[in-house]
Amino acid sequence: MSTRINKFLSEVGYCSRRRADRLIEEGKVTINGKIPEMGSKVDDCDQVEVEGQRIEKSTKQKNIYLAFNKPVGIVCTTNRRLEPYNIIDFIKYPKRIFPVGRLDKLSEGLIFLTNDGDIVNKILRARNNHEKEYIVSVNRPINKDFIQTMSNGVEILETKTKNCLVKQLGPKKFRIVLTQGLNRQIRRMCEALGYRVQSLKRVRIMNIKLDVPTGKYRKFTKKELLELNELLKNSSKTFS
Repeated sequence: MSTRINKFLSEVGYCSRRRADRLIEEGKVTINGKIPEMGSKVDDCDQVEVEGQRIEKSTKQKNIYLAFNKPVGIVCTTNRRLEPYNIIDFIKYPKRIFPVGRLDKLSEGLIFLTNDGDIVNKILRARNNHEKEYIVSVNRPINKDFIQTMSNGVEILETKTKNCLVKQLGPKKFRIVLTQGLNRQIRRMCEALGYRVQSLKRVRIMNIKLDVPTGKYRKFTKKELLELNELLKNSSKTFS
């Protein structure tokens, strides 16, 4: 049975489909020694390589799901040559995994790592309205107008952010729950209102809460995984 190359790379746990498409575009993937087109399919008899490394398809890996508390200064990338402080080298997990989404270098907190490409695609679809919760501190006191404006949406990146839940926790601290993932969204929202983020910590993604020390990780519990799959049941995948 033929399988699209990006799906194949995600199913064997090499990377997400989104990452696979980037590798294909960059000419780093070959099928039987030839660079494929986007959407090309592979059969059981085909030889697939990424940057010269043979990708075996004979044994399907057991799915891995980790909740990691990313420290400030660690970059969420699998490119180990470009970033010496990358998440993969920091964790040193014995099997190939990749992060689900990103937290910028200056931010900390919860991020998932997995080898399950399908779950990555479902979580990353912004239109699925999956919640992500953050605790944020800014450089000067906030007020009711700040909370209301953040809640109702802020103009950034030539668009207005979706309505979201925002609650003040202290003179300069607030909690925010987003259902979209624009580039550096919270920092840009604050900057648009004349504030500068001093610390940003993600404490929840959907049903999974941050409960491990900084720099540590744990596996999802069976209950968490069941709940997560239920939440993702009707989610659209990024690719067919």
